[in-house]
Amino acid sequence: MKTKSVLLFSSVLMILAISSMSFNFAGWRSLGTKTVNYRVDHDVLDVQLRDGRFQQLRFVVRGGDLNMHKCVVHFENGGQQEIELRHNFDKRSASRVVDLKGNNRIIERISFWYDTQNSANNKARLTVFGK
Repeated sequence: MKTKSVLLFSSVLMILAISSMSFNFAGWRSLGTKTVNYRVDHDVLDVQLRDGRFQQLRFVVRGGDLNMHKCVVHFENGGQQEIELRHNFDKRSASRVVDLKGNNRIIERISFWYDTQNSANNKARLTVFGK
C-alpha cells in the first residue's frame, strides 16, 4: 500500500512539473529523442513522421547537461538547413523556437554535434519538437 502512495505522489509531482514548464507543448509534435554520450560526438536523429510538414523546431534537453556545437536539418527533398544553435543546455532547458526556411517542410533527419561534461554521470536526452 505504501508503494502505491509513493507512486501516486510521484505521478502528481511529475504532472505538476510538466504543467509548470515555460515551454507550452500545445500544437508541437515530438520528432524523436536521442540519449547522448559523454564526449564530443555526432548523432543523427531519424525522423519517422512523414505525415507532417513543419515550420518550426524546438530542442529540449532533460537528464544531463549538453553543449550543442552544430545542427543540420535534412529535408525529404534533399535540401538542408544549418541551424545556429550554439548553446549550453542544462539538464532542464529548451532552445528558442527555430524557424525553418521555405514553406512547410518534411524533415528526414536531424544531425547534431555536441559534447557533454557531466560530473553527475547523467546522460542528457535531447528531444526535438516540430510545429
